[in-house]
Parts: sequence; C-alpha cells; structure tokens
Amino acid sequence: MKCFIGILILLQGMHSKIIFDFNKETNIQNWNVVDDVVMGGKSSSQFKLSSNGYGVFMGHVSLANNGGFSSVRYQFDKIEVTTYTKIRIKLKGDGKNYQFRVKDNSRNYYSYITTFSTSCDWQYVEIDLKDMYPSFRGKRLNAPNFSHDFIEQIVLLVGNKKDEYFKLIIDTIELI
Repeated sequence: MKCFIGILILLQGMHSKIIFDFNKETNIQNWNVVDDVVMGGKSSSQFKLSSNGYGVFMGHVSLANNGGFSSVRYQFDKIEVTTYTKIRIKLKGDGKNYQFRVKDNSRNYYSYITTFSTSCDWQYVEIDLKDMYPSFRGKRLNAPNFSHDFIEQIVLLVGNKKDEYFKLIIDTIELI
C-alpha cells in the first residue's frame, strides 16, 4: 500500500502546472498593481518580494472618491488549461476576503472571478475553473462560466466595501 500511495502522489504532482512560484530569486517585474486611483479613488497598495521569497500584496483600501479596491495582476504567455480543473494558491492572509480573477484573453474587458476567504495561517485555496463567473466592474455578466482552453492573466483583488488595511502573502499559484 505504501508504494501505491507514493505512485499516486507522484502522479498528482505530474498533473500540476506552476503558474508562479515565488522564491528569493523570483522576478516580479510582470506583476502590476492597479488601484482604484485609475477611476479617481484613493486606495494604495504595493507588491513586493519578502526577504523569505514570498510575494507580498499589501496596502490600504479607501472608499474616498467612490473608490474601494486594490489589485495586483500578472500577465503571461497563454497557458493551456484543458487538462486542469482547478487553480490552487498557497497563501497566508489576514482574515479578509479576496477575489481571484482570470482572463482567457487579456484584451477582454471582463474577467472570470471568484471570492475566497483567508485565515491568518498558511492555507491552500482551491478554485474550480468551471465555477468562475464573468464579471465587469463588479457586475456579473449574463454569459457562461469559464470554459476556455487557455488563460493569460491572473489577478488578486481586495474590495470588501470597507475602508481597511490588507496584507496577502503568496507562495505558489498552480493549475491542478
């Protein structure tokens, strides 16, 4: 039985694809912060690499001037997702809710989104791609959930309709 379990773990490991693995040598140049200041808001955030090699997304969401969100985006060459069903993120949050977004085409005006809760401990967040729904500017669109063959952008966003400080520490993002 021990050998069988080892083979299962090996097979599961082979059926994952890293989207981003943060470490001390990681280049985060293609991660870009987009706050509500693009629409006149006052929120501010930053994305940096910690001394331990984790991605750190932190800042302050302000509701001033009809604002209310901060996000960090990573655009990459298209990744085929046809053999995967989920995205798994290893992270440490602050007890707040966040959105995870994907785009199958970075030129689309809308994203496919889902919301997840964080604890103050390291955790794995697993997101079913088929459960991600299309949305634009906070409004759900009347279109099918995600069912595409590729993704080329991911976004982490905080916007809980509260004036609040936030901090999200990210280790890995992968397809499973």
